[in-house]
Amino acid sequence: MTQQPPLSSIDLSGSWQLTSVDGEIRSVITLPGDVHTALYRASLIPEPYFGRNEEKVQWVAEREWAVERSFTLHDAEGDWYLDVDYLDTVASIYVNGFLALEADNSFRRYRPDVSSMLKSGDNVIRIVFASNPAVGAERQKKQPFYIPYSTGNSPIPDGNMLRKPQCHFGWDWNIAIAPFGLYGTVALKKLETARIEHVVTRQVHNNDGSVDLTVTASLFSKHAGVAQIYFEFDGERVRLDVGVKGETDVNYLFHIDEPRLWWPSGSGEQALYTLSVELSDEVVTRQIGLRTIELITTPDAAGARFAFRINGREIFCRGANWIPADALYSLSSPEKTEDLLQSAKAANMNMIRVWGGGFYEQDHFYDLCDRLGLLVWQDFMFACNLYPSAEDFLDNVAIEVDYQVRRLSSHPSIALWCGDNELVGALTWFEESRKDRDRYLVSYDRLNRTIEQAVKKALPGALWWPSSPASGYLDFGDAWHADGAGDMHYWSVWHENKSFDNYRTVRPRFCSEFGFQSYTSLPVIRTYAEEKDMNIASPVMELHQKNAGGNERIAGTMFRYFRFPKDFPNFVYLSQIQQGLAIKTAVEYWRSLKPHCMGTIYWQLNDTWPVASWSSLDYGGRWKAMHYLVKRFFQPVAVAAIPSEDGKTIRFSLVNDTLADVSVDLSISVLTMNGERKHLKDVQAVCSPDAAVTAATIDVAEIGEGTLLAWQFTASNGMGGEGHYVNGTYKALELEPAGLTVTHEYVEASGAVDINVTAKGLALFVMIESETDGKYSDNAFDLAAGESRRITFTPAHQLERGKLPDFRFYDLHSCQSAD
Repeated sequence: MTQQPPLSSIDLSGSWQLTSVDGEIRSVITLPGDVHTALYRASLIPEPYFGRNEEKVQWVAEREWAVERSFTLHDAEGDWYLDVDYLDTVASIYVNGFLALEADNSFRRYRPDVSSMLKSGDNVIRIVFASNPAVGAERQKKQPFYIPYSTGNSPIPDGNMLRKPQCHFGWDWNIAIAPFGLYGTVALKKLETARIEHVVTRQVHNNDGSVDLTVTASLFSKHAGVAQIYFEFDGERVRLDVGVKGETDVNYLFHIDEPRLWWPSGSGEQALYTLSVELSDEVVTRQIGLRTIELITTPDAAGARFAFRINGREIFCRGANWIPADALYSLSSPEKTEDLLQSAKAANMNMIRVWGGGFYEQDHFYDLCDRLGLLVWQDFMFACNLYPSAEDFLDNVAIEVDYQVRRLSSHPSIALWCGDNELVGALTWFEESRKDRDRYLVSYDRLNRTIEQAVKKALPGALWWPSSPASGYLDFGDAWHADGAGDMHYWSVWHENKSFDNYRTVRPRFCSEFGFQSYTSLPVIRTYAEEKDMNIASPVMELHQKNAGGNERIAGTMFRYFRFPKDFPNFVYLSQIQQGLAIKTAVEYWRSLKPHCMGTIYWQLNDTWPVASWSSLDYGGRWKAMHYLVKRFFQPVAVAAIPSEDGKTIRFSLVNDTLADVSVDLSISVLTMNGERKHLKDVQAVCSPDAAVTAATIDVAEIGEGTLLAWQFTASNGMGGEGHYVNGTYKALELEPAGLTVTHEYVEASGAVDINVTAKGLALFVMIESETDGKYSDNAFDLAAGESRRITFTPAHQLERGKLPDFRFYDLHSCQSAD
């Protein structure tokens, strides 16, 4: 029998014992994982997302909990350390009864030395989690002055005292249960000669087209010694023998003569190289994309620009805001995250903003963004509150920032490091900061400056933006309504109840937040509500609406634009249609302003649980109606109808985000209420690369009463599309029955279902839905009389042979009519 070498690493993930510290509750938990999910799986609490169970599980976060397991170590000699990250949040780790770590930041990695605590044979590790709300309250009392938090977002108080995801304490789209647990690595490792702490890269793109890639490996050793370290990149492998003691940086430069460049999705190849740094018992690998990136903020006549330049080319950023994939870590997975990001790419996005109230995501998230070509606007994890500026808090933040920047900086997808989300605006939200703005502004500046200095120390040359929204460096003005410079959050349409047309009153340089709510889809509602709850005013539906006044605003908007829907399912459908129309209005106008505006990042891509929200993807990844519209209005070549300020003319904006000239054949018509298409004119237009032009203009008088404007276009690069524009409101249209007829066909080879939809009359926003999870090749589309559309439904899981889903069909007329 071959003798196995002694273990140098023990993975401690898996099954642990879970107990309440008071001894009343005992169960098991799987780590990585969260305590709420473990308790639910053990039938000790009800499913938190169902009905009003959120109210029934509040006690979990108020208690202290412990997790424990044993492990066997055959030989305890030598230097050993724990490797722990994503530990949420205020927790103490004991090894054989000895205190190994006191942690209070879920965004840091901890590597405490435990050599003296171990013994050969059986060992016990125990993690005790304090009550985060209790610790938050205790720390608030110790502040030299009160630090306000957003009570509207956080029904569980004082989350701003803790370095954990702020949305865990609530938010206007999240469940408020303050979850906790351990979501990353938990392992015991032996320190031989040295270990790798960080691998950071720096690129220099030379005038001759070559690239110099400097790799810096930061090593830690407890004792003096010589470490053999290997660097390997693109077929070149080198060995260096390095003297080490304490912290040691080792550099190596790779020269690439003919680099393949990395580009965002839609602009070129996502070329990736593999870099590895290797010690005798450890290998760290990184995906490297070779690219340059600049943030252009030069002054101009309107104020100052805000545009990203990649590899020398300005890129219009089309994307959405990302929040955590699930409110409870144990219910998330790399596969679910990939599905959400794939849906972003499929909808023609090239940027994701990782919002500052959640997580610095795990490595697989950024690896996916690298491969998919999704640029990442990375906020630091501060959102919508004020925060302490005491020395211990700032020291904690500096360590957090150093770790996260060095961990993530080599990803080509990382475009920008942003200090926070809406902290400047938050200075005006609280009575304390309004009365004593100087004190709280200085406090904010200390925090913001700490973050900036840590970023620039960890990654000299990093693209840094102080806050979102911000009009510029050290500019503490109103970036919600001032649109001349910087990035903008524009919320007047939703929060101020203004019309969709109001989006056309601002000219942002880059809009990084704007949104409109809808209900989550009916199949998702059925996962948390019973039939008796299918009413927007029911207690269950109201609990699954976290924005104050949100249900009233959805309903009020319907009164403004539509005839009221006939029943609850159609109310849900119509809420999604109007959501899509709102965001479409904004994006189409702002894209038409290119290059004045160079980015539209709507709020938000995904949901953390089943809830009414601003997302275009349901909890679980289904596409809402809006996401199908997003795919169209984010298409790199797109045509949109935009009314003039005086309402007398309509211009057809042609936008081209590609590298080549495109010519477009545009056919303009009107549609009657019975679905007849009456031709108005044909137009040929050309748009140069990375530009927006007016392809045609028509007088509103050409749109007869009782008709709507429609168009179809085909571009020389193969792209195409269609759309319609209503001069007025949909509720003013005397719509007639669409007369939809449908046939289905199961496609054996692919496992998909082909659905053929034909209209006898005018069918607006035809939406197909099923309880069976899956995606449609198109949805929320229009048909004129006699027109057909073939839609492919691809189920998320293989269908039972011969058993087709039960499809439901919506359209605007049948939604609003009791016929």
